[in-house]
Amino acid sequence: MSIIDTENQYCAQNYLPLPIVLVRGRGIHLWDTKGKRYFDMMSAYSAVSHGHLHPRLVSAMSTQLTQLAIVSRAFHTDKLAPFLKKACELSGQDKALPMNTGAEAVETAIKAARKWAYKIKGVETNKAEIITCNGNFHGRTITIVGFSSEAQYKDGFGPFPHGFKNIPFADADALEAAITPNTAAFLVEPIQGEGGIIAPPDGYLKKCEEICKKNNVLLICDEIQTGLGRTGKLFAYEHENVKPDGLLLGKALGGGILPVSLFLSRKDVMDVFTPGDHGSTFGGNPLSAAIGLEALKLTTEKQLPEVASTLGKHFIQSLKAINLPLIKEVRGKGLLIGIEVNSDIASARQICEALMQKGILTKETHETVVRFSPPLIITKAELDSALIIIKDVFASF
Repeated sequence: MSIIDTENQYCAQNYLPLPIVLVRGRGIHLWDTKGKRYFDMMSAYSAVSHGHLHPRLVSAMSTQLTQLAIVSRAFHTDKLAPFLKKACELSGQDKALPMNTGAEAVETAIKAARKWAYKIKGVETNKAEIITCNGNFHGRTITIVGFSSEAQYKDGFGPFPHGFKNIPFADADALEAAITPNTAAFLVEPIQGEGGIIAPPDGYLKKCEEICKKNNVLLICDEIQTGLGRTGKLFAYEHENVKPDGLLLGKALGGGILPVSLFLSRKDVMDVFTPGDHGSTFGGNPLSAAIGLEALKLTTEKQLPEVASTLGKHFIQSLKAINLPLIKEVRGKGLLIGIEVNSDIASARQICEALMQKGILTKETHETVVRFSPPLIITKAELDSALIIIKDVFASF
């Protein structure tokens, strides 16, 4: 029985992977069982922004593994404090709460926002509301899929918790109209990733910031996919000179090695937590903290946001120049790019399968969008080599 057949027999079918078995990764490349090399144009949904097995991250992991890996937050360790200090300094936030996955960070932010609303803002108990956007993707827990607008994410999983209100994305007027005295927070992605690489018009996030400040509502930016350089700034909200009240980080924070996430916020929000309110056995463990700290250092020292900005402009311009009936729109920011395709000609899945045959690995989103988000360490020469293949594949349809 083949590896794929065995996986299909024993693994729940919650994914539909491309028909390929990967065995090795290094930098921007991946290799399959037959030794064929591919460009990684997906970066594990931005988790591999530093490339596969970056030597500095591997070294940080190896060194820490010889010292201490997991003890739980029942004790202090020497690695957590410098990691959180660095994250707070880079983001301008006062405090951080470490978790593992992005969804855990979102759940943490929801708990913080609700308790802040009751203890600080003065909202009546159990009346707090959090506003989210149509097309959002914040994770897969019962709570989070409950406020998704994607029918499949919810089908068969109800009932869902109350206390969430969805509004159209990129509509600041809708936000203002939705706010009530019970509104605790507005949770938003600066660019919707799983929603199809949807960037709002310029000025949207700034207007949201102003509305939230006026109404004493927390603006919480989910930068789990867009953060740490992906869009050409360290954080996507910096494109509009915004400072959110809360920030969610994950994916690239773990250096493509471990799941590491953070919820960061100002002091009055974080101080609503008391011992026993929230926790995680693995959150903030020394191994994760060592890798997270090195990932942050690597991002800034190697100027990865600047690389994403420069190469992203080149990538987008090159994709727009292809000019085929198959391509309806090229959109994105930095090295987070989506191509909306004409489904009358081909599906995004068909295009991803054709790209795979020619040595490019990526994945469709929402059936009509092909995603391109290579590791931020990619060079212009490597990008141009990939572009030749991409152009040929699109032209073949």
